[in-house]
Amino acid sequence: MSNINKYVFLLILCCIGFFNTAITQSSANRPNIIYIMADDLGYADLSCYGRKDYQTPNLDKLASQGMKFMNAYAAAPVCTPTRVAFMTGRYPARITVGLYEPITESTKDSMVGLSPEYPSVASLIKQNGYETNLIGKWHLGYKPEYSPMKNGFDYFFGFHAGAIDYISHTNQRGNDDLYENDQPVKKDGYMTDLLMEKTIEVIKRPHTKPFFIAVMFNAPHWPWQGPGDKPYPDARWTAGGSQTVYAAMVKSLDDAVGSIMKALDQENLTNNTVVIFTSDNGGQKFSDMGIYKGEKMDLWEGGIREPAFIRWPGKIKPGTITNQVATTMDWTATIAGIANTESHPDFPFDGMNLLPIITGEKKETDRTLYWRIFQRNQHKAMRDGKWKYMQDEKGNEYLFDLGNDPSEKNNLKDLQKAIFEKLKMKYSEWEKTVLKPIPLN
Repeated sequence: MSNINKYVFLLILCCIGFFNTAITQSSANRPNIIYIMADDLGYADLSCYGRKDYQTPNLDKLASQGMKFMNAYAAAPVCTPTRVAFMTGRYPARITVGLYEPITESTKDSMVGLSPEYPSVASLIKQNGYETNLIGKWHLGYKPEYSPMKNGFDYFFGFHAGAIDYISHTNQRGNDDLYENDQPVKKDGYMTDLLMEKTIEVIKRPHTKPFFIAVMFNAPHWPWQGPGDKPYPDARWTAGGSQTVYAAMVKSLDDAVGSIMKALDQENLTNNTVVIFTSDNGGQKFSDMGIYKGEKMDLWEGGIREPAFIRWPGKIKPGTITNQVATTMDWTATIAGIANTESHPDFPFDGMNLLPIITGEKKETDRTLYWRIFQRNQHKAMRDGKWKYMQDEKGNEYLFDLGNDPSEKNNLKDLQKAIFEKLKMKYSEWEKTVLKPIPLN
């Protein structure tokens, strides 16, 4: 090799080394991200949002350490569409699987799922140097081609169905439904505890990259089982239960989050980890929706309002409360923003990056958001600033001033005709941009 070629070769090696070092340093400077989603947790089911008959000290503490949202929404009033919205950052009705409300364990529904042709939050930030993990509920497809491992996650521990027996870890058909990556596994223990333990295990692993963990708890979704209860004797999982059992389920969730936060402290990761907590839709049966009307499966405020907060030491002032309207897709865009990642140009986010508002760089801003549910309850709704347009299952239409009437008691459709017609037209135009709903049968 000539001297010139040697110098060129050495220069190339130096450039490669510098490039790899730059990537490593860049990744090291980016924070870890933990996104925690509860399941069917009502707006006021945490004591820091108003629950009175039990306390949630760990979640209350987490909320107090960052920014607490008073106007946070789910993208849908039911599991699967909201999870589609989080994974893709887009309205669920833009993607076929998002039209299933929710995916069931039927043969027909087992043929659909989230396809990797749609970039997920995991696949996007993975390409930008993040290690990606999903712990808990998937509910976005049963077939191998729709698994978390095909949608950008490096590691998965959890279950595929919309619900699981907390003790036996079986789905409603009685089949085992606990997986590590794509392999079925068996473990003893209460499901909330198992998900907590696995999250801590992931946190304590050696990491050469910043990590992202989506912790998708099934609590406090039915079946109504607390720690120490027995498996359900049959598939009637929505039957039974009590406020006492529900309290035990939420308190177990609270303890699990407390243990995860303690693990971050023990590993000296707290100051470099963003933690987001929210729910997938409104609550039901034993939930507390506070002042809000309705529940899961409808588009009254109680069906889509949820608790939400974010902690980022050094970036977010503790004890901050915001009235910023936010929705599920916003957390996707915000996580991407934290990871210095853009959405795919062919699949732009519908969500808004909340970072400028969270960090105080920008003031709160009005939003226009849309919802639709069709299969089991036919509702349409949109929020535009303080105004909400809604159509219920009987075709009745409403206009509410949520700024003055958050409980949706006063229909202003006839008193504010111009605003009503404007919102109704905007909703109609939005609906032309998404897929047509799929009938249940």
